Amino acid sequence: MLILLPPSEGKTRPADGAPLDLGSLSFPVLTPVRELLLRTLVKMCAGNAQRAAEVLGLGPTQSAAVTVNAGLLDEPAARADEIYTGVLFSALDLASLDAASRQRADESIAIASALFGLVRPGDHIPAYRLSGTVSLPRLGPVAARWREPLPRVMTEAVGDGLLVDLRSGTYTALGKPPAELADRTATMRVLHEQNGQRKVVSHFNKATKGRIVRGLMESGTDPKTIEELQDVLAELGWSVERVGNRLDVVVAEVALT
Repeated sequence: MLILLPPSEGKTRPADGAPLDLGSLSFPVLTPVRELLLRTLVKMCAGNAQRAAEVLGLGPTQSAAVTVNAGLLDEPAARADEIYTGVLFSALDLASLDAASRQRADESIAIASALFGLVRPGDHIPAYRLSGTVSLPRLGPVAARWREPLPRVMTEAVGDGLLVDLRSGTYTALGKPPAELADRTATMRVLHEQNGQRKVVSHFNKATKGRIVRGLMESGTDPKTIEELQDVLAELGWSVERVGNRLDVVVAEVALT
């Protein structure tokens, strides 16, 4: 099973550590694109800081991110699951898993990244600022650089298993699962049910997905089909409805507090 997660826009900058070593990252076939994007991002941020902030979509209070990007080659790196600190990753809380579950997470989870394409939780990366919607000078849209290599990486990484794609739309645009994985690709939507009405709430959507992935890691299961995944989630106590290749997880208000 390969589980694809979105990154978090918010990241924790390590206090110390060795700098980024691109050669140490998982999915080495992505190294050429990583090098190109990294070099372009660093050069842009080391130049006109105001222009760089505009390209990156940063406000006046986020100017420090431009400085950090300019020094990415020398910035300390840490495990990706320590760098990404948004709602989903807080709920997932990989650091608190037992050794076997955390190893399972390191082997079955991949995190989407506009700068690195895909990284495993244990890959060491620096804190950076680059959204999947950015268009870099002379390179154009970042997403376009990943659309050819990422589907190939997904195919190789998933093997004959199940692909669980939990990325947001922005990061799905970096590279969609290829057609040959269509029957083995599950997506997921979290519906907040209140007073008989169902709707998607971003915060709860992310937190619930984090808890679901944590439960899958702790369970030690390896579903091979969407049907098996649905059964496993039901066994873990989630209310799940299937719509095609999408699993709708229905969560009552009381369960979200």
